[in-house]
Amino acid sequence: MGTNCSPAILSDMQGNKQTSRSVATQGVDDLVMLPKVGEAEIVENIHKRYQHDLIYTYIGPVLISVNPYKDLGNAGEQFVPIYHGRFPHENTPHLYALAEEAYRSMKGDGGNQCVLISGESGAGKTEAAKIIMGYISFVSGKSDKVEYVKNVVLDSNPLLEAFGNAKTLRNNNSSRFGKYFEIQFDNYGDPCGGLITNYLLEKSRVVYQQNGERNFHFFYNLCAGANQQEKQKLSLYGAEHYYYINQGNTFTVDGMNDAQDYQEVRHAMNTMGLTAGDQESVLRLVAGILNLGNVAFRDQGKNTSVADPQPMQAAAALFGVDPFLLQNSLLFRVIQTGGAGGGGQKRGSTYNVPQNSEQALGAKDALAREVYSRMFDWIVAKINAALQKYKMPFKNVVGILDIYGFEIFDNNGFEQFCINYVNEKLQQYFIELTLKAEQEEYVKEGIKWTPIKYFNNQIVCELIEGKVGIFGLLDDICYTIHAQSGSGTDLRFLEKLVGSFSQHPHFRGFNNAFCIKHYAGDVNYNVEGMTDKNKDTLFSDVIEMLQTSKSQFLVSLFPEDVKGAQKKRPTTAGLKIKTSAGALMKALSACNPHYVRCIKPNDNKRAGDWNEARVRHQVQYLGLLENVRVRRAGFAYRAPFERFLNRYKKLSKNTWGIWGEWKGGAREGCETICRDLGLENGQYQMGKTKIFIRFPEALFHLEEMVERKDYECAMKIQGAWKKWQLAKHALEQRRRAAEVLRGNKERQRNSVNRNYTSDYMSYDCNFALQQIVQQNGHQESVIFADQVLKLNRRNRPERRDFIVTTQAFYIVARAQQNNEVYYKMTRRAALADISGLSLSPLQDNYLVMHMSREYDNLIENDKKSEIIAVLMEAYEGLTGRRLPVQFSDRITYKIKSGDTRELAFIRNESAQGQPILKKAGRQLKVEISSGLPKETDTTPQGMYLQASAKPRGGGAPRGGGAPRGGGAAPAQGGGAARGGAGGPRGGGAGGAAPRGGGAPRGGGAAPAQGGGAARGGGAARGAQRGGRGGGAAGGAPARPQAKAMFDYEAQTADEITFREGDVMFIVRKDSEDWWEAEMNGKRGYIPANHVEEIK
Repeated sequence: MGTNCSPAILSDMQGNKQTSRSVATQGVDDLVMLPKVGEAEIVENIHKRYQHDLIYTYIGPVLISVNPYKDLGNAGEQFVPIYHGRFPHENTPHLYALAEEAYRSMKGDGGNQCVLISGESGAGKTEAAKIIMGYISFVSGKSDKVEYVKNVVLDSNPLLEAFGNAKTLRNNNSSRFGKYFEIQFDNYGDPCGGLITNYLLEKSRVVYQQNGERNFHFFYNLCAGANQQEKQKLSLYGAEHYYYINQGNTFTVDGMNDAQDYQEVRHAMNTMGLTAGDQESVLRLVAGILNLGNVAFRDQGKNTSVADPQPMQAAAALFGVDPFLLQNSLLFRVIQTGGAGGGGQKRGSTYNVPQNSEQALGAKDALAREVYSRMFDWIVAKINAALQKYKMPFKNVVGILDIYGFEIFDNNGFEQFCINYVNEKLQQYFIELTLKAEQEEYVKEGIKWTPIKYFNNQIVCELIEGKVGIFGLLDDICYTIHAQSGSGTDLRFLEKLVGSFSQHPHFRGFNNAFCIKHYAGDVNYNVEGMTDKNKDTLFSDVIEMLQTSKSQFLVSLFPEDVKGAQKKRPTTAGLKIKTSAGALMKALSACNPHYVRCIKPNDNKRAGDWNEARVRHQVQYLGLLENVRVRRAGFAYRAPFERFLNRYKKLSKNTWGIWGEWKGGAREGCETICRDLGLENGQYQMGKTKIFIRFPEALFHLEEMVERKDYECAMKIQGAWKKWQLAKHALEQRRRAAEVLRGNKERQRNSVNRNYTSDYMSYDCNFALQQIVQQNGHQESVIFADQVLKLNRRNRPERRDFIVTTQAFYIVARAQQNNEVYYKMTRRAALADISGLSLSPLQDNYLVMHMSREYDNLIENDKKSEIIAVLMEAYEGLTGRRLPVQFSDRITYKIKSGDTRELAFIRNESAQGQPILKKAGRQLKVEISSGLPKETDTTPQGMYLQASAKPRGGGAPRGGGAPRGGGAAPAQGGGAARGGAGGPRGGGAGGAAPRGGGAPRGGGAAPAQGGGAARGGGAARGAQRGGRGGGAAGGAPARPQAKAMFDYEAQTADEITFREGDVMFIVRKDSEDWWEAEMNGKRGYIPANHVEEIK
């Protein structure tokens, strides 16, 4: 699938609203919605959609995918937002919708998911798997480790395809191995690792291909893409020179570039962490196999010799073995007789038995197959190691099964038998979950139901894998006559099959072959070579030869103890595939499945062609008709009462409210939810342990309500948090403005306690203004917006919109025409270009922004202190420097023409309310009455100008010296009250106090219990609990302390950063949430839930 798309395609994918006209020409999106259900109607509907490039169709949750044999431009990053966060019914069918459903289920329900992609060879399974993995990569997190895992997941595709895929008669990129790829996810739903399990590589392809086919892609990639130095080192020539890859007389593939693919494979190797040495070792083995394939043998009487020693020597050099040892391992077979047995020791004999040319050829091919197969397993292991690089724990997995499709050729052998067996098992799994298990569950739960007939292929699976099945008989033949090989053992195997299964309805035997009636049709299997391929072993002397290699890489591929292995019963290929299939079924059974059923529209791999008979056959054996019937008659969703209640209880005020959660029975809770949500009885049924929802639309409605509820709650929480953060930030801005203006400018009485709200012109609702900022800015956030008065060149005030963002400020003019408001940006100036701000020392609202480039701006606004704080904060964030602010009664500024103007500020007590403006040439006089004194402190209550500043009232700094009220008092057992022990307000016997000195309320010096003063006496009541301060008589003061339980990073300047275990003094508990504290000489606020008070 490509990434380029037309607007029409993008529009068609958005929304899932079908009209009667579109259904007539394009078919229905979901086969469950067909007016009439039959094979002909299903095939016709799929054909209609195929003709309109609509290759995806639903059967409920099952997705049908037709191979288009062309790039439709309907996949890529631009399509992801259409499906992300949406339910399948909201858009047209797509692999992205199924991937979203699997990903959503994994995150929402917390369960493992798997995607089963099935269909015959050439139906598009591998491409579907890549699209699904790409979607998951798009929608998950973006951290460095997550991105690394994504890159490994995505780059594993070209690497595995190069070594495991090949061109066949039916598919240009056919997977010749099975792959179950588990992507592991953490608690946040981000990929954190993975595991690939591979099944049954088609090893026979290494040494043989039919006419019109190719060997594995990488052989051709290497010949076409290696540079001259690599070719010289590896003794490489063109692909046509090597017997192992020229038998099919096909060296290129339409739509593939072998040289470019070679570079992609080398890049993927780097992503997997393969070292340069690892990569060179792989290349040497591949080149060695190519040269080994050119080794030919000839019979000379009773002896066999190598026809041309050059390929043998080249292969030996690349394998790192002695050419003589390699030649001998192929021309002779080592046979041992005698040995240990019966509890005593017997002398054994070893014989070198010469092989004829046919036997030597078989040994050579077996060597090539085994080296390639083990190298492929090593590559898979390296990918798994790369996926587990960070060894991050995972919570759930999404497994994607991309396995060889069902195959029926003119000549079918052992490989096709194994491949079709695995497909038979997958079909059985599909039947068990979608047809058989569903109907049995309805009966078990007491749900009203009309049974649907279907073919159960359990009988075929038993024929192949049963204790006395075909695999079992094949293993018995291999065990009993293991020293023999050739056609004699194959015919013996066929005789046993016919004797055991001649009466079986799905088996038929005839000369040199047998037939199995599979779910996908009858397949004839040729028995020639089946026993040898099932043995799947190299002669021990060949393995010993490889273990002498100078290449540690090759030696590591053959670690077995040959002598010890001779005492064990060998494992056969049939047993391996049967065991692997069982493990796969077990893994799939632990997941919630999602199905993709791939269909091949024709056999000539041509876009637009339609072979109705082929498609009808696939519809039949995939069981799509039965699937549609079960879906139409059944229930779209079922869940145990407990799970349903837990998922949807928040939707009803009776099961989830302020008073708490539902405490009654799970069944009653489910009924309450359905009743409160207005679900009709026909839309659901209550079973014995589960609730069943009939229609998908009802389920989608529930899910949408859950998402909406979660969103609304999240918005409330975020809104409260943002409101608190903004209020906190506004207080910090007020503190900063107070710091700048105090002592420099008179204040207006009505502005002293004004709150900062940043937006005074409803900018969030003004889309015209937003568009101006978006068009001229660069991902900027607005931090202030208000209307200001701007003086033009004639010093006449004009109203303008003034907007400050994180990068610039904007001045926008408004004009009205035909009752419609138009906006025009008159200036955008970067904040970093502001050279300084100028204000007068009087109470006016004028502000000059001096610019290092072009002209300055003079504005008048009653929120000037907020503008100053906003500009200073943003400027410092951009430049790292403090924005200069100057105060003068004469301010000179530049205007647009390049001239200068001057503002002169004059105190005039008669100018009440508004300033009086008087123009005199280039000077503008501003007369203004007196305001509040310059020393007026407008710092918000609880905020301080500097962390180390002395608090109001004089005396010792907070937390040091005397207790709060001053006065002398012992640390424990007695102490001064908050007001001190005598003395004027602000001081006491122990020194000046921060706040409110003087005698305690009531005065007097009556002794209190414990040696301190009573509430009305001279000594403090606080001192009875240990006192806050120190005094002359009691030694060091005892101040309350807290210990940090967690790390905390300060979010604003008035907070303290601390680490777990830090100890700090508690200055004041302002609220239950925030305390004022002191640590390392700095005072500020700390979150109370991060610390524990030391008692």
